[in-house]
Amino acid sequence: MATKHDTESVLERQAVKPPPMYQVALLNDDYTPMEFVVAIIQEYFNKDRETATQIMLTVHRTGKGVCGVFSKDIACTKVEFVLTHARKAGHPLQCVMEEV
Repeated sequence: MATKHDTESVLERQAVKPPPMYQVALLNDDYTPMEFVVAIIQEYFNKDRETATQIMLTVHRTGKGVCGVFSKDIACTKVEFVLTHARKAGHPLQCVMEEV
């Protein structure tokens, strides 16, 4: 019969891995206005104007800019919100999530 001590040892040995996290990034295109990208970053990623501008410039210069790191469900929701907003505004902005 297992004792309390044996049970605790088993639980201690089972490494609990944290859930995977996902970065949400915007991808550069030649059509979406920079001001629209800044507004998207401010609205959906809760960044101040200066930080949002820096992320937008990274997108513009390197082709991709990370807006934040989230759990899978939150990352997926943010991607959908950004894509929906961009499409309704008539912009081809791409937003992706990648496991980190």
